[in-house]
Amino acid sequence: MRDRVQIRRVFKAGNSLVIAVPRKLLAAVGLQEGSPVTFEIPEEKREIVIKPLQVREERAKEQEFASLVEDFIDKYEALLRELAK
Repeated sequence: MRDRVQIRRVFKAGNSLVIAVPRKLLAAVGLQEGSPVTFEIPEEKREIVIKPLQVREERAKEQEFASLVEDFIDKYEALLRELAK
């Protein structure tokens, strides 16, 4: 897979150093402009590992849980009010 291994240079952009990542490589791991990523340096290695942050999955789980809680409250609101007395 020749497209997945490419040589890039680190360059300066403002006060930061940047490595431009080709769109094909980003698309291969489901990233686009604005996607959150994590950086890590494994022990004893001289490399940087960049991984997509799975924010969407966590948000979906949180939204699903919030929806279940809301449904529960709607269903048992009267009973919950009685118990709260």
